[in-house]
Amino acid sequence: SLASITIPDSVTSIGAYTFRDCTSLTSITIPDSVTSIGTNTFYGCTSLASITVADNNQSYCDVDGVLFNKDKTELVQYPAGKTSASYSIPNSVTEIGDGAFSYCTSLVSITIPDSVTSIDDYTFYDCTSLASITIPNGVTSIGKSAFSGCTSLTSITIPDSVTEIGDYAFFDCTSLTSVVIPDSVTSIGTN
Repeated sequence: SLASITIPDSVTSIGAYTFRDCTSLTSITIPDSVTSIGTNTFYGCTSLASITVADNNQSYCDVDGVLFNKDKTELVQYPAGKTSASYSIPNSVTEIGDGAFSYCTSLVSITIPDSVTSIDDYTFYDCTSLASITIPNGVTSIGKSAFSGCTSLTSITIPDSVTEIGDYAFFDCTSLTSVVIPDSVTSIGTN
C-alpha cells in the first residue's frame, strides 16, 4: 500500500530489492546523497511512472523519468508504470541493468543501440506487450530470464556476437515461433 516515500539526505545507499513489489508507488526522488543503488531496487513496482534524481547527485541522473548512472552508460531502471508504447535506449548506454525493464507491460517495442554489450538477468522480464526486439551485434551474452514472460514476442534473431544464453532466457514466451541461434553460441542455460 506504500504510495509515496521521502528518502532523506542522510541515505547514501539503496540496497537490492528495497522497494520490491511496492505496487502502489507511483514516483520517487533520489536525493543528492545517494551514491549506490542495488540491483532490482524497483522490481515489481508496476505503478512507478517516474524516477527523479536530484540535480546535484554525483552518481545518478534521470532522463524523462528513466534512471541512469551519471555518465549515462548504464540504464538502471525504466519505470514499469510508464505508459509509452516504444522506447529507444540512448546511444551512450553500454549496459542495461538487471531487471531494468521488468514488468513494463505497455512497451511494444524497444530499440537497443549497438553500444550495448550485454543483456543482464531479468532485463525484459514479463514485458507482456513486447512484440519485437532486435539484439545488436555488440551483445555477447543474454542473461538469466532476460525475456521470460514476454508472451507477445513472436520471433527473435540472436546475433553472431552472442556466446552465452542464460537459464530461462525465453521461458514462458508462449507466442515465440522462431528463434535463430548462431554458431557463436557455446552455452545455453536450462529451461
